[in-house]
Amino acid sequence: MKYLKLRSGVRFLLVLALLLGFGFEAARAQTIISLDSAEAQTLRRHPRLRQSTQEIEEQRALKRGSFAPANPDFLFSAPTGEMWAPGVVQTIDLPNVYRQQRRVAQAGITLAERNRDVSRASVLRDTRLAYLTLQFAEAQVRQLTYQDSLFRVLRLATERLFTAGEVTSLQRISTDAEARQVTVLLQQATADRQAAQRRLALLLGRPSEALATSTDLGRSGAELAQTGTALLAGLPTEDSTALVRSPTLAAATQNVALSQSGISLVRARRTPALTLGYQNQAFENSALKYRFQFGLSVPIWFWTYRSQLQAATARSQAASYQLQAQRLELSTQYQQALADTRKFSASLGYYEQTGLPQSRAIISQSQRLFRAGEVSYLQLILSLNQAFAIQNTYLTTIRDYRQALIELNYLRGE
Repeated sequence: MKYLKLRSGVRFLLVLALLLGFGFEAARAQTIISLDSAEAQTLRRHPRLRQSTQEIEEQRALKRGSFAPANPDFLFSAPTGEMWAPGVVQTIDLPNVYRQQRRVAQAGITLAERNRDVSRASVLRDTRLAYLTLQFAEAQVRQLTYQDSLFRVLRLATERLFTAGEVTSLQRISTDAEARQVTVLLQQATADRQAAQRRLALLLGRPSEALATSTDLGRSGAELAQTGTALLAGLPTEDSTALVRSPTLAAATQNVALSQSGISLVRARRTPALTLGYQNQAFENSALKYRFQFGLSVPIWFWTYRSQLQAATARSQAASYQLQAQRLELSTQYQQALADTRKFSASLGYYEQTGLPQSRAIISQSQRLFRAGEVSYLQLILSLNQAFAIQNTYLTTIRDYRQALIELNYLRGE
């Protein structure tokens, strides 16, 4: 049995809303930016990378001063007891000490460069996540805007039908509640989009601009499925192989090298140093008053050097344990990211092949049956809500899948 025909004016409004949608928010001036452009701008402007650059310059300056003999001693002495005469004494370490100091300085430069790589990878990850968050917020606003405009028309139609006595009070209240809920969800999504725009703009150093992404997240599912499948197929089975290019692991490894070079420097400083002097060592009427003097600076305060060596050894062991802990933590994060990637890959495959086509079919058939008078408008609402829920879950799956891929690539140093 067919449902009662609605009046032609009301049905026309509903069909028009279903086919076209209306009441979309007014467009405002926005700056469209691609992901590649966002990454390039962030790498140029982010203060964390500028800080890393200055830290490298600091270590390079320290290396230039690695040959650093002690300050000379200028003194007055009276070796004959007749007069005071000026002189100078200079202590110089053996060449091995300066060689070890240069190695320590070079290790410090390398560590600063590794830390810059870590900062670069972190900045890229933050930018990609911020861009993805904005894409997701934009997609939700587009979907909820259409839903909101549709339910506004349905609520208006329900009010007219209730006045005409064609629907019950329960149907009127249900439609009104559904419409108001969608309006609230749209307001929340709009606020989320503004927050995502602000976050991305801050990362790019353009806080006053309203940014918009260049790609619709809802249309990137097929490409994402291919990219993720290819990535998963090419991943190595061992964590140690997958993380070999991790910048975080490289920085921890270089920190171990720096601490070990510190041990070599402490041991080199335990050797005697040369002392050279040029002083007056003769009587006033001597033909040759100033003469050179030579000697050794002997490290007899053994407890000082022993304490320094113990401290350097403990520092090296701590760096080694830090490397082990970092490798364990990265392996755990990698396994979680890998599991998430595989999980969302399977979910995305379902929605691409089954869920999304079904949602489109539900929307299409519910509209056709409604126009033919085969279903009531309440059944239409239930069908549309089911379809919209599938599409929203599809968007969420794309977002979660991309987040897992971003984390996976970050851990792999990509």
